[in-house]
Amino acid sequence: MRTSLGAMLAIGLAGLQLLAVLAVVFSSYVSSERALLDHARDLLRDVGANTIEHSRGFLGPARGAAELSARLAQDRVIASDVPELLERLLFQQLQLAPQFAGVYHGNEEGEFVYVMRAGEIAPFRTKIIRVDGEDRTVELIWRDNDYNVIERRMDPDDPYDPRTRPWYVRARDQLTTIWTDPYIFFSSRQPGITLASPVMDGPDRVRGIVGVDIEISDISDFLARLRIGATGRALIIHENGDVIAHPNKDLLKAENADGTLRFVDIRSFEDPIARAAFADLEASGRLPVAEETLSQFTYGGETYVSVIMPQISDNLPWTIGAYALESDFTQVLKANRLTNTWIAVFVAAVTGLAGLALANYIYKPVRAFAVRNALVAQGELDPSEPLPKTYQELERANQTLTEQIAARRETEMEYGRTFDMSSRGMAQIDPETSRFLDTNARIREITGYSEAELRGMTVNDLAHPDDPPFLLSGTDPSDPQEINYEMRCLRRDGETIWASVNAILIFNQQGKPLHFVLTLDDITASKLTEEQVAELSKDISNLSRDKTMGQVAAGLAHELNQPLTAIAQNADSALYAVNRMPDAEPELRLTLEEIAEQSIRAGEIIRALRSFIRRDEGIRTDFDLGELVEQTKRLVVAEARAAAVTITSDMGAGLPQVHANRIQIAQVLVNLMRNAIEAVSEKGSNDRRVHVHAALKDGKVQVCVTDTGPGVDPSINLFEDFETTKPAGMGLGLSICRSIVQTNGGRIWHEAAEPNGARFCFTLDIAAG
Repeated sequence: MRTSLGAMLAIGLAGLQLLAVLAVVFSSYVSSERALLDHARDLLRDVGANTIEHSRGFLGPARGAAELSARLAQDRVIASDVPELLERLLFQQLQLAPQFAGVYHGNEEGEFVYVMRAGEIAPFRTKIIRVDGEDRTVELIWRDNDYNVIERRMDPDDPYDPRTRPWYVRARDQLTTIWTDPYIFFSSRQPGITLASPVMDGPDRVRGIVGVDIEISDISDFLARLRIGATGRALIIHENGDVIAHPNKDLLKAENADGTLRFVDIRSFEDPIARAAFADLEASGRLPVAEETLSQFTYGGETYVSVIMPQISDNLPWTIGAYALESDFTQVLKANRLTNTWIAVFVAAVTGLAGLALANYIYKPVRAFAVRNALVAQGELDPSEPLPKTYQELERANQTLTEQIAARRETEMEYGRTFDMSSRGMAQIDPETSRFLDTNARIREITGYSEAELRGMTVNDLAHPDDPPFLLSGTDPSDPQEINYEMRCLRRDGETIWASVNAILIFNQQGKPLHFVLTLDDITASKLTEEQVAELSKDISNLSRDKTMGQVAAGLAHELNQPLTAIAQNADSALYAVNRMPDAEPELRLTLEEIAEQSIRAGEIIRALRSFIRRDEGIRTDFDLGELVEQTKRLVVAEARAAAVTITSDMGAGLPQVHANRIQIAQVLVNLMRNAIEAVSEKGSNDRRVHVHAALKDGKVQVCVTDTGPGVDPSINLFEDFETTKPAGMGLGLSICRSIVQTNGGRIWHEAAEPNGARFCFTLDIAAG
């Protein structure tokens, strides 16, 4: 028996639709009540969480204000020992925070400045206690909102001493910011809490305490505004069992025998439902709870649902509780359950009929394909005839999807090849654990670890143990999504290398971090070059200073030898003439002899000085001149950039190593480059170039520094001491260069450059093969 596919599809869709609707209806009949109860618990949980966040947000500014005042006083930004200045600061903070009832500061001498909100005379009242030895005064000041004084009076009977107050004692003993237990303020008779922060005078010595009084009545107002069903309420219980916040604030306070006020304990609280929900838990020691706790309880024949939240924090050991009548959420469901059942059956019937029509519509293209295939099989239709329109649409969608899958696979293959064949070390890093997920061959070559070894490691495992740990962040979208860092790494063989690390966090379409793409380059060589350039700069500076001092001393010695020689000769002549006089004075002969001796002694000192200056000509070694030129170019790059001068170099192919004092030749190159940069910058043209060229010539290496400047003034005697055209120059640069080159077995000279400019050349010995 043949069965029609269309009939099967229509009956199947209609039947499944009916079964699905009936299943939903009956499952809803059984589980909807539980779902609403779960919703009620979620609502209570949200109430508890909102109450916690509101309490934190309400009390948070107090900590900031107290600690800011403490830091300002501690850093002496404000003079805490000047009551008038301190009063103004506290007054401003009180105006900025409407939840603050008062702000104050007490010190170790018993002095006290307290600014509070006042309901009489003026909006604000200040109490200032001054202590000067045995003298103690208490002044009360009432001010308006603009800090204008409304009234002042002295209160000689006020015995208040801040040092004896609990907030002062606890903050001083613990040396940190503390919260007091909630209590009823004496003046405003409103529930509140005090926060105190120490003002330190050294690591272990307290100079004073800053305190903030906060009225927490607003928290009860917040609870009163919450809507938890028709009868639900929320309250806050302190760790000692006191109810400190409730929608009905009048239930919170009870009067002591001495007329003072206190909070009411949950076991005697006048809200019977709250007492039934939480009193037994508090009495049995099950409060506070470690995590949010959902429960049910019965009162007056009615069932209630409740939630108890963990304490807000160690500083605020408050437990948030909320309860609501179960029927507030389920009564409507119970009343409409039967109606909904009949509606569901009706909907199932209607949707079943609609399903039949839809099944027939869906089956149309299938039926068309079936007829076409039958006609083709019977030879009545050419296979090349166009397909039905609906079939072409389905085929096009299928073809498009196939093309997209192929393109995606091709992209993944290209990325994989790029990742594996990259010349840079690359890896994928887990954003949560910082562990390697995948690595390419280059990063394994740099680190010396295998792929399996790296998969068990984190990025920080590569860092040198003496350096701070390298941490990747980015699991939070607000964190940096690109990281650039230079770090020392320890290879598997124990070798230390420098690496440049770049990490980019990749997200999926939903904004969830997938992984870091990390690139790692070995920059040990460039780091070594930087260190060599820095060391070269240091050595050149020392050598330049020594050479300059030596050149100045040598010049002075040469100039002083001539007058000293003349003095010695004249003294000898005068002594000869005196010796021929029969009646010459003995004192005159002694004076002339001393002049001659001292002139000779001065000459010996100068000769010794010249010998000392010239005694160390430096150590000559073999080195690569091209490498030295590149390093010296980096030493003058800042000056060249400032003068907009371009420095180029051409060391020639196959240039041999040279034999000379490397530091001294570096100084010659730096001096010639700097002179060339200054000459080009003074010209004022757009053609600002300095070129360094080296080549092998006549058995030596010839180095030339050429510039496009105005050239050398013909009246200047180059390479002579103290010859210069610079207003602030000493005229020793070229003279020192000549001395260095000659000491290293070469010669230096100047020649004009074409079409303009100057060229300074010198020769160096070739290193022995």
